[in-house]
Amino acid sequence: MMNRRHFMTHMAQAAAMSAPAAHMLAQGLSAGAADIKKGNKAVILLYMGAGPATIDIWDLKPGQPTGGEFKPISTTGDMQISEHMPLMAKQMHNAAIIRSMSTSEADHNRGRSYMHTGFKPDPNIEYPGYGAVMAHEFAEQSKYRGLEIPPVVSIGGPSAGPGFLSMAYSPFVVDFSGRVRNLDMTLSADRLAQRMQMLGKLESSFASQGRGEMAADHYKVLQNTANLLTSKQMDAFKIDSEPESVKKLYGIGEQPAGQPGMGMRVNSQFNQACLMARRLVQTGVPYVEIELGGWDDHQNVFTNLKNRLPVLDRGMASLIQDLDQQGMLKDTTVVWMGDFGRTPRINANTGRDHWARSWSTVVAGGGLKGGIAVGKTNVDGTAVDTTPYSSEHLMASVLKGLGVSLNTTYTTKNNRPKKIANGAAPIAELFA
Repeated sequence: MMNRRHFMTHMAQAAAMSAPAAHMLAQGLSAGAADIKKGNKAVILLYMGAGPATIDIWDLKPGQPTGGEFKPISTTGDMQISEHMPLMAKQMHNAAIIRSMSTSEADHNRGRSYMHTGFKPDPNIEYPGYGAVMAHEFAEQSKYRGLEIPPVVSIGGPSAGPGFLSMAYSPFVVDFSGRVRNLDMTLSADRLAQRMQMLGKLESSFASQGRGEMAADHYKVLQNTANLLTSKQMDAFKIDSEPESVKKLYGIGEQPAGQPGMGMRVNSQFNQACLMARRLVQTGVPYVEIELGGWDDHQNVFTNLKNRLPVLDRGMASLIQDLDQQGMLKDTTVVWMGDFGRTPRINANTGRDHWARSWSTVVAGGGLKGGIAVGKTNVDGTAVDTTPYSSEHLMASVLKGLGVSLNTTYTTKNNRPKKIANGAAPIAELFA
């Protein structure tokens, strides 16, 4: 007999995969990846968990007490960036730095929520994240009707949930190898069917004991999981089939960048995730997020960044270059951001603390103007000198660039109207 613990374990593992996919599978979507046309609109978010020191990466202040150890270098765009980002320097004609971000939320949880949703956290409303918004806006387009895998994929960590939108837009979370934790994704269709048949018999007995609606729905959840696991489109998570030239571009198989022991994934996992993201978008997934954490540098910020930035530089630059070469960059927006920035002032531990008043984000592709720095901070980076922009302005810009109407209005679960991107105007300089 299946006990409660066994039941809940199966339910949790299956739901992790099937919740975002169940809606799509229920629609009878059967077309393969070959039927998905080029020109899919998509967002790839490179999320730097905990908040990076953008003053040391994208908006350096050499010669100032706040300037730190790094030197700026020239780029292919109309700006300079950190000397530890030489590969991105060659891609900056495709990218824009928004140097006048001022977001006011300097707490990790609140900052993360705000940057993902465009709304300040509210205990009474759970807002949808970028992924849910993207998946919702493109769900009805014919180009995505052949998508069998979830429309929102998060690699390396969790993303924001669907909020008041459908659970169909919940993030499908995988590790850097494209696997769901504690779930065997290598079973053949025959073996999976056998296990489903055995489990079905157990569940018939379990449900007959008056366990309620949850037990009755369990088999449906597992069936959706089986359909997902056997979809050919799951190959998008497997990068081994890529040509050696592409793997070489991303540095896959090379000696890891940086030095071990710095509280960071100092290997090629981030690079692999960036390549996986391109493959997912190519398959038709409209939103992929890659979580790269470890940026909470309250101490030893410069030592940490010397180790960390080469990892970021290789993955981010390779992704933008690859998308460009594949002809996908014009329809795919790469967004780089974190919870907030870090203090211009360097503390007694040679670190930088939380700071949301003046910092930077980066965008590339997706109909947005590249090669420019939008806005500026003052001489020591402690304040924004130009028009300040916030999370909702960034989101509005990304959506407009991809052709989403900013007049779109959602209705919350308590029937309150909410405009997409909080009704904010896009950043004009990105469309000049």
